[in-house]
Amino acid sequence: MTDFWNIVVSGWQIILAILIVLTIAILLFQRRDPIKTIAWIAIILLIPIAGIILFYIFGRSHRRKKIFFRKELLDFRQIEKHISWQNKHLTHHIFQNDEALVSKAGVVKLLFSNSKALLTMHNNVEILNNGSETFPALFESIAKAKHHIHLEYYIIEEGSVGNQLKELLIKKAKEGVEIRIIYDDVGSWGLSKSFINELEAVGIEICAFLPVRFPRFAQRLNFRNHRKIVVVDGEIGYIGGLNIADRYLYGKPDIGIWRDTHLKITGNAVNSLQLIFLTDWYFATNKLISDDVFFPDIKIKQRCMVQIVTSGPDSDWNSIMQAYFYLITTAQRYIYISTPYFIPNESILTAIKTVSLSGVDVRIILPSKSDSKLTYYGSLSYLPELLEANVSIYSYKKGFTHSKVLVVDDIVSSVGTANMDLRSFDQNFEVNALIYNKEVALKLKASFLEDLKYCDKVILEEYLSKPFINHLAQGIARVFSPLL
Repeated sequence: MTDFWNIVVSGWQIILAILIVLTIAILLFQRRDPIKTIAWIAIILLIPIAGIILFYIFGRSHRRKKIFFRKELLDFRQIEKHISWQNKHLTHHIFQNDEALVSKAGVVKLLFSNSKALLTMHNNVEILNNGSETFPALFESIAKAKHHIHLEYYIIEEGSVGNQLKELLIKKAKEGVEIRIIYDDVGSWGLSKSFINELEAVGIEICAFLPVRFPRFAQRLNFRNHRKIVVVDGEIGYIGGLNIADRYLYGKPDIGIWRDTHLKITGNAVNSLQLIFLTDWYFATNKLISDDVFFPDIKIKQRCMVQIVTSGPDSDWNSIMQAYFYLITTAQRYIYISTPYFIPNESILTAIKTVSLSGVDVRIILPSKSDSKLTYYGSLSYLPELLEANVSIYSYKKGFTHSKVLVVDDIVSSVGTANMDLRSFDQNFEVNALIYNKEVALKLKASFLEDLKYCDKVILEEYLSKPFINHLAQGIARVFSPLL
């Protein structure tokens, strides 16, 4: 009997060794970020069984595979003429009336090349701070809808905000307004069947994005739709950091108020938001919608250039990360960044340190409390090298800052769903608005400076004097950063 069990144990050891070798081979074949590769190899070797399971759930890169079929923008006749025109004329002369913008023309061409993100010329952009400004504006727009309402959210939760939205949508559906909702199956895991049934009972179409079901559990769990998009009648669009949940309005007892930033857009950029929603709808339901009525000709005299950019595991390039990299490396005077989660790849980290050492004023606001302890400690692990490179780090004390905002040189700003972390860069479906407008940049800059009033500046010596256990926790979190 002893010999039998020895054979069994030896057999399992051989199988495990083969699995380790094969998994590491797959990891190396993906040719990903070397730091990330080393981290995964360390995890697999330290905790082989758990490490292998975690890798196949969280670590595999599908950017080169066809698990996600293309949601090609080129299939939509509404933008073919615009793509043709911009492909010919997307040069510095677009910014001929604003010399300051000429220095940022490259990012427009970059985003057109890597994601076919169209530059829209005429828009009105309203900045909405926190849920107290966002939800009233959003609900007012929905209440005035005449033809259709499209909503796409990572999180939809039942509660005061969720139920108010539900009742409003039911009312509009009874008035004959077409309503379609996409929710992420993991982010909205607590959404009850009764909530969904109430919406479907009045003709509202609602679907889960990449539902996590056996047997494709491992392939889908890690690739989530983190986008927040609302389009009303093809004329009004919303994009930013706020989901549908009570904490975005009331905060949470353990972390305080929820500081966030959203945008209300009217103008040509709404067509881009609509296009993204409808491609995601097609991806989730296999129903193609491309009628002209969803793409009205919007007349806005105000010149405010906006480019809506997406990224995700279905795309060839890390489009939003590349936009961040370009804006950081071309900054001349300042870069202001607000992000709830800071787990950068080596390229972004090096770019930030390099421009700071060159004399650019780099300021980053991070939360002092977080809804994710592991991510929080992982973010803190990057502080010493940033501080040594003269980057100014601020810890937000008034509550939890969830804004995803970047402002550069009073010229360009970015607001959207993408955090400055590996998950947003590589794994989530994200969407950001890049605004090439001084007035908007100055308003976002003013909001950033207002937030600084509720921050403590992080001092390197004080940080280093923290207890050993804190630094150990941060080091461990950094090792596991590929999972964050």
